[in-house]
Amino acid sequence: MLTKSRWSTLIATAALVLATSVAQAQSPAPTAPDAWIKQMSGEVIETVKADKAIQGGDTKKVMALVDAKILPNVDFQRMTSATVGRHWRQATPEQQKRLQEEFKTLLVRTYAGALSQIKDQTVELKPLRAKPEDTEVTVRTEVKGKGDPIQLDYRLAKQGDVWKIHDVNVLGVWLVETYRASFAQEISASGIDGLIAKLAEKNKAAAAAKS
Repeated sequence: MLTKSRWSTLIATAALVLATSVAQAQSPAPTAPDAWIKQMSGEVIETVKADKAIQGGDTKKVMALVDAKILPNVDFQRMTSATVGRHWRQATPEQQKRLQEEFKTLLVRTYAGALSQIKDQTVELKPLRAKPEDTEVTVRTEVKGKGDPIQLDYRLAKQGDVWKIHDVNVLGVWLVETYRASFAQEISASGIDGLIAKLAEKNKAAAAAKS
């Protein structure tokens, strides 16, 4: 059975792969998607070991990392729209913007509380099942440390000459699918604005608890 601590470790690992990766637009990255994930994963672990603020779950610092590092490497609009599902097309541009902002904040605050769980993990790539011409790939990895290896996979899409992450899978559960059900339930009950208000409420409560 996956303990709460081990689940937090994997979520934190996934978050840090995103948050501490060097933006491809700023620093050349391997063109192969699996090589890129491997490079980023190594940087993640070293970053956590060297940064006591991240280890302590400093939300402001994590948020700063997101703003500086995640956006160039993650197709966050695609991730949010996939999570909202068919309702995304019904949302106004302003609602879509608010959904992205609140969803990002929700994820980062969730991750921030788990970052201290990263200790001595290593990441091992599984064989890449893709052709050179593919523009949509899944990079499969295992995170190894104490206990059994844990599955951690990434869905990537190529945009121009760079790859961007749009979903993360922890132990067979994709992040987008995990949130889609709860989002759909909230939208059915209260509409798009109701979902935005619910996310904002959760984020505000989390911020108050942290302070």
